[in-house]
Amino acid sequence: MADLSRLSFNQMTAGKATLREVVDACVRHGVEWIGPWRHAVGDDPGAAGRMIRDAGLRVSSLCRGGMFPAATAEERRKRIDDNLRAIDEAAALRTDLLVLVNGPAPGRDIEGARQMVVEGIAAIVDHAEKSGVRLGVEPLHPMFAADRSVVVTMGEANEIAARFDARRVGLVVDVYHIWWDPQVYAEIARTAERIFAFHVSDWIVPTPDMLMGRGMMGDGVIEIHRLREAVERAGYTGPIEVEIFNEELWAQPVDAIVSRVAARFIEFV
Repeated sequence: MADLSRLSFNQMTAGKATLREVVDACVRHGVEWIGPWRHAVGDDPGAAGRMIRDAGLRVSSLCRGGMFPAATAEERRKRIDDNLRAIDEAAALRTDLLVLVNGPAPGRDIEGARQMVVEGIAAIVDHAEKSGVRLGVEPLHPMFAADRSVVVTMGEANEIAARFDARRVGLVVDVYHIWWDPQVYAEIARTAERIFAFHVSDWIVPTPDMLMGRGMMGDGVIEIHRLREAVERAGYTGPIEVEIFNEELWAQPVDAIVSRVAARFIEFV
């Protein structure tokens, strides 16, 4: 059973609320960490970081960077430049982790797109190191391979991360994306010191929507507690982010969402 000291509320779990509203609700419900998204941070990440710190919260990560594959060299360069800005934003927020969602192939060459991911990380890793920001490669569920990420297993993510210094490039382990993998526990053990984040939600049966169908912990089939124990055996003891994309949840008041997340976190994580 988890306690609230490790709970991080990923902002997209209350997708229609502002960053200020989420921060205030977290304070009211005893949540100490937050995982903001770039679109909500806005043009002044320094100010957003001060607002979060003044409320007594810490930033577990910034989402998202990545999206490296593109059809032309010019577009790939633009995406690298955007990732360099994302690193600066993470540093301004005073978080040491930028989550990388690595993007789909621009055509049918999925292997070529995976190489673009490696090249994209290589192009930004030095700037990340100088900025004190780690890069977390997040493998997504295979159903997102065509439109969101060509990196769809922990095995692939581990192979990519292994090309870089373990202090700078690691993995974001999100149970929604990796729970089904027959090799998941072996890959978690293999990842070890490269586990930079752990995200939780649940897999509802039947799944109501590919993107917006995540469930609250306890409403689905994922062995969340077993996966948490596995990442802890591998050495991860940091914040645990609750990240749920669900329109029915988003329709609720932000205080109701944070309260429900906190209760389910204690019971099921």
